[in-house]
Amino acid sequence: MTTSDIRLSKIIAPAFHQLHRDIRGHKYTHYILEGGRGSTKSSFVSIEVLLLIKRNPNIHALVLRKVANTLRDSVYAQYLWAISILRLENEFKATVSPMEITYKPTGQKILFRGADEPHKLKSIKVPFGYIGITHFEEKDQFAGREEIRMILQSTMRGGERFWNFESNNPPISKNNWANKDSLISRPDRIVHRSTYLNVPKEWLGEQFLIEAEELKRVNKRAYRHEYLGEATGTGGSIFENVHTEQLTDLQISQFDRRYMGIDWGYYPDPFAWNLMHYDAARRILYIFDELRGYKLSNQQSADALKEKGVTGRDLITADSAEPKSIADYREYGFYIRAVEKFPGSVDYTMKWLQGLNAIVIDPDRCPHTAMEFLEYEYERTKEGEIMTGYPDENNHHIDAVRYGMAPVWRRRGQ
Repeated sequence: MTTSDIRLSKIIAPAFHQLHRDIRGHKYTHYILEGGRGSTKSSFVSIEVLLLIKRNPNIHALVLRKVANTLRDSVYAQYLWAISILRLENEFKATVSPMEITYKPTGQKILFRGADEPHKLKSIKVPFGYIGITHFEEKDQFAGREEIRMILQSTMRGGERFWNFESNNPPISKNNWANKDSLISRPDRIVHRSTYLNVPKEWLGEQFLIEAEELKRVNKRAYRHEYLGEATGTGGSIFENVHTEQLTDLQISQFDRRYMGIDWGYYPDPFAWNLMHYDAARRILYIFDELRGYKLSNQQSADALKEKGVTGRDLITADSAEPKSIADYREYGFYIRAVEKFPGSVDYTMKWLQGLNAIVIDPDRCPHTAMEFLEYEYERTKEGEIMTGYPDENNHHIDAVRYGMAPVWRRRGQ
């Protein structure tokens, strides 16, 4: 069976039918695809790239994510799915080392690369023809339009026709560069928005729809952002550098600079603990575990951390406001220190976090932390003007992260 035996309308959601015709006819060069969960935008792009490869025997494709070690379990797997759904297993060969897919009849390549090593992108060579297709997956995780433009300047040359795809879930903040970038208009560019509501229900499955409706019931704002792809922030987000990303066990196993922080709480404020890794060379903070609980005794929270694998060799930096809790933890065998506070320390540490190139949070492993960072906004006056200072509410994991990173920011501030 070949693609000629498959009705594309059966594997491409109705919302993309006109866009498919635009791509086939090369109506535009740049295709910006935005959508929430289940919108099938990434599935659509992977199908289109394969079809373009088959129709254009002189071009190759370059598929990018910001971080190379996220490729295999995400966009690479998505392209393998597209090969399967198009019944093209006999025409394409996929390899992991190097990570690429080859169209066997012509030798055309689909290359998968990370933008965290930009010097390697400049040296990419294809056996013939040119790179006519680029796909930036999770576009908002790139540093900005300038970074994408620099990559395109290296790839968009030596050929006559190009297709550039950029796909992402819109960040929650309206001020995020990716959301602002989507407002830019130019004749060779189209911005396409889709949601799961445009997708046949049987493609998504009953459980997906149940989860969507439940979130809509309990947290409509989160539903609008996650499922409808709306930037629901007010424009006053404090952390413009936050990205949510599902981190693999392999990624986490390679984190060698780990930090832990605790913000003490009982009720109505919760106990909050976080586990982080800091990539100093790239100035990226990864947050990949959390513990949150109400009315937990010190013994209960300590037992819960031990179940997570925290030992007496792991340094924990905690809020100094509760010396009794710190003493208890030492009795339980933990290596714990009180954070050193000083005049202006809140402003200093908050600005340090805001100044990082990225704060990457795994939303599945750290749902409360992700929500705090994404929804943390400046307060406003009655006239709507943004006030200076940082609100002291709904910031328990933010504080735990600040405390946990004290060995880094305190050293850099001296």
